[in-house]
Amino acid sequence: MAMLWSRISAALPLNEEQFPLQFNDKVESSVLEMLKRSRHQLYSDTTSASRMLNAQIVLDFSWEKLNTGTWRHVDKEWRRVYSYGCLFKVAALCREEPSADEVLQALKTCDMGLLMGAAIMDNILQVIVQILQSEVRESTKEEDESEHAQVKRIKIECPHVPVIKEELAVPRIKCPSLESFNTNYLLPLKPVILEGIIDHWPALNEHPWSIEYLRSVAGCRTVPVEVGTRYTDEEWSQTLLTVNGFIDRYILNKVKINQDGAAVGYLAQHQLFDQIPELKEDIRLPDYCCLGDGDEDDITVNAWFGPGGTVSPLHQDPQQNFLAQVMGSKYIRLYSPEDTDKLYPHQSQLLHNTSQVEVENPDTERFPEFAKAPYLECVLQPGEVLFIPVQHWHYIRSLELSFSVSFWWS
Repeated sequence: MAMLWSRISAALPLNEEQFPLQFNDKVESSVLEMLKRSRHQLYSDTTSASRMLNAQIVLDFSWEKLNTGTWRHVDKEWRRVYSYGCLFKVAALCREEPSADEVLQALKTCDMGLLMGAAIMDNILQVIVQILQSEVRESTKEEDESEHAQVKRIKIECPHVPVIKEELAVPRIKCPSLESFNTNYLLPLKPVILEGIIDHWPALNEHPWSIEYLRSVAGCRTVPVEVGTRYTDEEWSQTLLTVNGFIDRYILNKVKINQDGAAVGYLAQHQLFDQIPELKEDIRLPDYCCLGDGDEDDITVNAWFGPGGTVSPLHQDPQQNFLAQVMGSKYIRLYSPEDTDKLYPHQSQLLHNTSQVEVENPDTERFPEFAKAPYLECVLQPGEVLFIPVQHWHYIRSLELSFSVSFWWS
């Protein structure tokens, strides 16, 4: 750990004068003074406790701003202030010879800045994350044999795969041309499984995704986790865990789903690939996204990682969706937006895009028209991509440990 601070300081500006601190008038002068004090301490001799105190004041004040009102109304300047607070806290933790726990705390602090803050100084927090991660990896090279045994048991679990009737099956096509996909599926908004279009992904080849691989590239990273069998459940909630903590709790020693609907954990978020570039490098945007109206930056890439039994209730999205399966398999059912009335959407504005019906165990008395709604279904296997047209209702259940990547585009 002795060389850690020299590596971090090498990534920082050479001196205080070159360290940028420009904000608009939304940021109070008292906060700006505290930021300047923290900057000065970064390049001068002072106690670690003093550095930590000032950094924490910046973090606490900006955190209040981030949690006042709705997220979309939070001024970006306060997100930048929060990121600076994270940077100063990391410096306080790592300036002297940090313990292993302090390095992990610094890594979590960077992740909080990446999740809740805004990029500062050419995304300096991402640079420092790479330095801290290499330090953590060096100190955790020894692997636990018992964990490998647990992982092996998970791998050989055989999921119960539903039988798909031919007349209900989502059609399949192998590597259609752009023109063929556009004419036969995109323009008429017809679901289809595309085969062979992600065979070149490193996630399926050079770096096949597995529990071991996810631990190696992201194990110590802090990420948002959804807790609950489905987001419509009353007990559903969100929390922050390291990827290792998520795997240990919800994968290797996962909470079983029982008749009472005991909670499972699900890692589902759109920031994962920006937060962890190693995973982003393992995937590619499907070529067919070029048929959309927006730019590449307008495409939202989501990660979905969790144990078997996790359910996404029947819902619809406002964009086209390519759902790519990387690990495990999923049962998926699709309904046309033309049959929305038979699907009984929630009346509340918050859940208006979600059906009240439990698809695989519907209450026929409450929802008598549901059985009349035609549908298509499939089991999506690794290497396959499902095109879910805009506004098409879809229900998804993981049949086993699963990692999917979805691309939302217009």
